[in-house]
Amino acid sequence: MSGEQGTAGALSPAAAAVPGLFAMLREDVNCVFDRDPAARNKLELLTIYPGIQALVAHRFAHAMWLRGLRYLPRLLSFLSRLLTNVDIHPGARIGRRFFIDHGACVVIGETAEIGDDVTLYHGVTLGGTTWNPGKRHPTLSDGVVVGAGAKILGPITVGENARVAANSVVIEDVTPGMTVVGIPGRMVLPKSQRRITAGGIDLDHHQMPDPVGKAIACLLERIADLERDVVRLAGERSTAQGICSDCDDTCSQPAFDGSTHAAAAHRGVTRHG
Repeated sequence: MSGEQGTAGALSPAAAAVPGLFAMLREDVNCVFDRDPAARNKLELLTIYPGIQALVAHRFAHAMWLRGLRYLPRLLSFLSRLLTNVDIHPGARIGRRFFIDHGACVVIGETAEIGDDVTLYHGVTLGGTTWNPGKRHPTLSDGVVVGAGAKILGPITVGENARVAANSVVIEDVTPGMTVVGIPGRMVLPKSQRRITAGGIDLDHHQMPDPVGKAIACLLERIADLERDVVRLAGERSTAQGICSDCDDTCSQPAFDGSTHAAAAHRGVTRHG
């Protein structure tokens, strides 16, 4: 990260060997070609990519912030927001090869810390949850991808190579390599089950596993198993004519229907029990 080193243990040890300002800017521009197939040349990136423009302005504003200046970097940040619609506080610490795709409505707070090779999509907020001074914004470790519209709030840490799905709201620490979905965010998918591109970047921020839907599907399957067990334990034997052997009545539904067999079993227990 430019200037100061981040939270101990949260960011890469390589952060100690920080390159110069212009070297970091070159890395910021070059990394876009690996993450955005629409990028064609550097002139295009520097002139019409708001995410790159906002990051360039932030690099200079942050350098002034580290030298004790306050108003001038805030003014530069404000002018950058007017141009790019990306609001990055000059106090935020951002690592190498950072990329904001589309760069609209992104907000990064003063005490936010971002590691190397991090990608944010439009609408992302790295916000605080308190008015108290001190660390109040999140830390994103190396290789994190944050999907469109996601909100990461409070002084929490998102572990290395984690992925935050689009529109998620994250308010607790995220284990390295996991995927977070939902409101509030839940960790549901390890890195081993994700699609990683040839460049090592996971861009599937649009795929949001649904743990609640999966749990409901499992419950429905379990209910079907229990209905079959009830039929078996009741000793029913269905025939092609739909006659139940445990009672003299003719079933009103076709054979092998779980709900009908359960009802027939109930009638048999009532009659013979």
